[in-house]
Amino acid sequence: MAQESQSYRFSLEECLRFAVANSYERKSMELTGKSLETTYEQSKQQRLPNLSASIGQNLSNNENGWSTSGNVGVGSSVTIYQGGNINNTIEQSRLNVERNEVQLERYDNQLATQILQSFLTILGNQELLNYQLEVLNTSREQVKQGRVRHNVGTILESDLLLLEAQYYSDSNNVVDTRINIENNLLDLKVLLSMNPTDNLEIVTPNTDNLDDLKDSLPSEEETVNLAMEYMPDLRMSHYDIRLAEKSVDMARGNYFPSISANANVGMGVLSFDSDGNSKWYGKPTESAGISMSIPIYSRGQTKANVKKSRIALEQAQLDYEQSALAVRQTVVQAYRNVISAYNAYKVSQVKENAYSKSFNAYNIQYQYGAITTVELLQQQNNYLNALNSYIQNKYSLLMKRKILDVYMGKQIEL
Repeated sequence: MAQESQSYRFSLEECLRFAVANSYERKSMELTGKSLETTYEQSKQQRLPNLSASIGQNLSNNENGWSTSGNVGVGSSVTIYQGGNINNTIEQSRLNVERNEVQLERYDNQLATQILQSFLTILGNQELLNYQLEVLNTSREQVKQGRVRHNVGTILESDLLLLEAQYYSDSNNVVDTRINIENNLLDLKVLLSMNPTDNLEIVTPNTDNLDDLKDSLPSEEETVNLAMEYMPDLRMSHYDIRLAEKSVDMARGNYFPSISANANVGMGVLSFDSDGNSKWYGKPTESAGISMSIPIYSRGQTKANVKKSRIALEQAQLDYEQSALAVRQTVVQAYRNVISAYNAYKVSQVKENAYSKSFNAYNIQYQYGAITTVELLQQQNNYLNALNSYIQNKYSLLMKRKILDVYMGKQIEL
C-alpha cells in the first residue's frame, strides 16, 4: 500500500534525533545488542545446577505373556570447577554487550557526520541561491537598461548581447543551484531513512558570525586528550584486548581438571501382565556423587589453542596501538584544518565584501555610461567568484569545526 507523503521542518538537531529513531541499520545493531544481552544473562545461569526428569515405559513378551513396565526419575548436576571457564565465559559475554554499545556510538558518530555534511551542503546552496537571485535581478535590470540605451544609440548591439548572455548565464546558475538543493535534500532524506516523497524543509541557523568557532576551540593538546578518551574506535580496540585476554584464560583453563556433582532419584512404576494383573515393583533409589575429569593428553590441542589465543592477544594489542596512533594523527590534522579553514574564511569574507561593494559601484557607473559593458561584466564575474569562495570557505569551516566536536564527544549543535 502506498505510503502518504508527510511534511517535516527540521533543524540539524531534529534531523539527528529523527535519524537515530528511524535508521534501519541502527535498529539492526540494537537487535544484535539484545541478542548479546540474552547470551550474557544465559551465561550467568551456568553457575546453577540443572534439573531434568525422565519417564520410561517398556512393553515385553515372555513365557507369561505380554507385560509392561516402566520407571521415573529426577536428576540434577552442577559444575563446581571447570578451570575458570564459566567465569571467563560470563565475562566475555559482558564485554561483548559493552563493546556493542560502543559500536553503536561509533555508528551514531558516523551517521551524525554524514547528516552534518549533507545539512551544511544544503545551507550553503541555499545561501548561494539567495545571492544568485539578487545578481539575477541586477542582470535583468541591466538588460532592460541596455535595451533602452541601445535604442537611443548609446551602446552597441554587441554590448546588449553581452548583457543578455550574462542574464541567461545567471538564470541558468539559479536553476542549477535549485536542482542541487533538491538533490541534496534527497540525499539527506536517505540518511534520515525518510520516504523520498516526503516534503523536507530545513531550519536555517544563524551563521553570520563564525568567530566563536575559533574562540571556543580548546588547545591542540586538550583536543587530542579529549578525543583519546572518547573516540569509540579506540574504546572498541580496548575491548578487543580484554576479550582476547579472556580467550587466553579460557584456553589455559583446559589444562585444569573439571569437577561436577550430580544427584538422582528414581523408582519403578506400575506394571501390567497379559492377564490384566497389576503391581508396583522396585523401590525408590537415590544416588549422589562427585566426578572429576582430568585432562592428561589432548594430542597438543590445548597447547596449540593457548598459543593461538596469545598470538590473537598480541595482535589485538598491536591493533590498539595502531588505532591510538591513527586517532592522534587524525585529530591533530583535523585541528589544524580548522585553523586553516578559519583563516581562509576570514580572507574570503573580506574579499567578498570588497567585491560586492565594488560591483555595486561599477553598476552605478555603468548606468551613467562611465564604464564599458565588458568592464561591468568582468567586475560582476569577479564578485561571483569571490562570493562562491566565501560560501565554500564558510561552510567548510563549519563542517571541520563540528567534526572536531564529534571527535571530542560533544553534541553537534548549530
